[in-house]
Amino acid sequence: MVMAGWPTSMRIDRSRHRARIRRDIRRADANVCLVAAPLAKRRIALVAAGVFGLTWIAVWYVLPWSVPLPTALMQPPQPSPVITDRHGEPLARLVLPGFMRSAPIAIDAIPADLAACTIAAEDKRFRRHGGIDLLATCRALRDAITGGRVVSGASTITQQLVKISSPPANRTIARKLLEALAARRLEMSHTKDEILCAYLNRLDYGNLRIGAAEAAAFYLEKPLADLSLAESALLAGLPQAPSRLNPLRHPQRAQARRNVVLSRLAAMSASDPARLRIAAAEPIVLQPLQPKIAAPWIAEGLPRIATTPTNDPPVVRTTIDRSLQLDIEAFVRQETARLHHANLRHAAVVAIDNATREVLALVSSADWQDARGGQINGAWIPRSPGSALKPFTYLLAIDSMARTPASILADIPTPYLTPQGLDLPQNHDRRFRGPVTLRDALACSLNVPALRELDALGGPAPLHGLLVRLGLHTLGDRPGHHGLGLTLGNAPVRLLELTNAFATIACNGHHAPPVLIAETSAARAEPPLWSATASWWIADILSDRSARAPTFALGGPLDTPFRCAVKTGTSSDFRDNWCIGFTPEFTVGVWAGNFEHQPMKQVSGVDGAGPIFRRSIERLHRDLLPSWFACPVEMTRVRIDPRNGKRLAADAKVAVTREESIPVARMPPLAQPADYDASGRARLDAAYTSWHDGPHNERRHEVVLDPSASRIEPLRVITPADGTTFLLDPDMPSGSDRLRPVTNLPGVAHWSSPTLRIEPSAPEPVVHLAPGTHTLTATDPRDGSVRTITVHVRRI
Repeated sequence: MVMAGWPTSMRIDRSRHRARIRRDIRRADANVCLVAAPLAKRRIALVAAGVFGLTWIAVWYVLPWSVPLPTALMQPPQPSPVITDRHGEPLARLVLPGFMRSAPIAIDAIPADLAACTIAAEDKRFRRHGGIDLLATCRALRDAITGGRVVSGASTITQQLVKISSPPANRTIARKLLEALAARRLEMSHTKDEILCAYLNRLDYGNLRIGAAEAAAFYLEKPLADLSLAESALLAGLPQAPSRLNPLRHPQRAQARRNVVLSRLAAMSASDPARLRIAAAEPIVLQPLQPKIAAPWIAEGLPRIATTPTNDPPVVRTTIDRSLQLDIEAFVRQETARLHHANLRHAAVVAIDNATREVLALVSSADWQDARGGQINGAWIPRSPGSALKPFTYLLAIDSMARTPASILADIPTPYLTPQGLDLPQNHDRRFRGPVTLRDALACSLNVPALRELDALGGPAPLHGLLVRLGLHTLGDRPGHHGLGLTLGNAPVRLLELTNAFATIACNGHHAPPVLIAETSAARAEPPLWSATASWWIADILSDRSARAPTFALGGPLDTPFRCAVKTGTSSDFRDNWCIGFTPEFTVGVWAGNFEHQPMKQVSGVDGAGPIFRRSIERLHRDLLPSWFACPVEMTRVRIDPRNGKRLAADAKVAVTREESIPVARMPPLAQPADYDASGRARLDAAYTSWHDGPHNERRHEVVLDPSASRIEPLRVITPADGTTFLLDPDMPSGSDRLRPVTNLPGVAHWSSPTLRIEPSAPEPVVHLAPGTHTLTATDPRDGSVRTITVHVRRI
């Protein structure tokens, strides 16, 4: 419709104008839409980028802090405990739980070659990634997808460090994600060098060796600083598969892996090609055997060490001197090899510093690797000491019975009744010497005088008590079980404890336990267990070469180039050899024999243990001039007659004399003319009658019986005991119905019985037994005293 009042042409133009305006508006709207669309997309992209960036920051930098690091990473790696000698030289390194050994190192101790080879072998982008190698991860995912299985790993050194520091767990996806986050946290809180150091200290290199330093010491016997490039590459390749690449069992595999590491190193670094070629051509030279170690027993011989996390290994410093220990071990090997033909295979040695009681050396066996007991500690197992206990009997006699070295003891046939029956002890050479001085009895190690002295002391109880106070813990609590044979060594003792007991003699009776751990005080017992005079006399006797010469020839192993007190011991059937001696500075004890108790072939303590003792005591004094004990001020030097122990006047002229140091309080009586016969022979009392008239008397030109002697030893009937019952068995061989009584004075008593036939014989008569109750009477013709006993005889 056309509005009125407007010309027709004008109306048309206005319509066109409106249409143009509407068209322009539509075009403008279109242009606005075209401009707004890119702006919206850009805004969305920016928002998405912001969200991604914040997420990346949260995941890469923030989220890892929510994952705790393994507890083991928060503490330094635990080193193997170390046992050292007194100077700090290592003797043994103990194992960690799982029997592992470890020797952690500091960052600055890692050689550049080892670091480079480890990075080449395990993580070539270690210096560039942040704990997770995204390129390696993508590659591993691609390979797994295309191969349908896990073809290669992508764990970085940091991730591996987290893994080996965490408790064992199933390898799930969640577990791996947690390890990755922990690796990120580790990268943000530690430097690359710290991570690499921690990694190298915790890697398993096989053969129970943890850490690069421990592996280098085990496989190559080298410190890390001395490793060549080839050796660094060898070690760097082992952690991939320690068992499969074990160079001790599979050297070709280990060498191939080493060359792979070297090729990777060549591809990733600017290493000298010539140096790499030399390393690839270098043969693998392993030193897997342990070096000669001193005191191999010590790892098991000391208590286990409680350890706490620390950068330094727990150290136990012993009193052992490593150099001395190695030397004495060599002596033992050489001397046992020398006597191998005599069936002597094992030996043990203990060396003690007398002043401190510190054990300077302890050799447990001749050969630690010997399959026949080499790892038995001969210093600790109880063995029969033989005559080595006699000095302690004489210590008691000196203090309890006022004996002196000049005291006369009777070395005559002396039967004793024991729980096992009648015992007639003999000396080692089956001879009886008659009257002997205490000096001669001890120096020549005579059995009979020692038994008689212990009997005079009241039996075995005093000696048993003294030995227990000296720290000998293997004697039991029943002295009577050993009887008088205790002084002859019928009770087993330990070498370490007996050697320390001899050190107490050197210390004038002041006892202290042996010390094996340095800086452990050895408290001295007060008061001393015996007098200083007794100690001095025993040391003087045991160092007297001329006194022991009748039994131990001069020039033998006991004759050291300096003065030294020495005592030997040999058990029954030559099963044990002992030689223990001391100077004021040191005491050395040696046991030799066979751990399985096989007898040696006529090897005594002088021949078996003696040479080891001499070499050991000389080695101890190699750098320390030996001294000797000062004579007590109360001593006076006097001449005595060793046949009767009496003091000789200055002008006395007798055939046999000896000088002794004796205090005035114990001065022996002065010899009188009545003590000798016209030919100068010393007169003996009637106690020596049987010996004097018997075949054992080889001193008829020196001594003679004195019928008028006032001191008469009382007659004692040793067997049979009063009230004994005898059973006559008709099935027993002829002669079983005969009894030969025994007294302490063989051949002296006159025997009689109103009901039994007594047949004269020597030294005692033979009594023919018959059923019934009978009395036997022994009459002492010297004083008319009578001993009557009753016996019962029955037939079975």
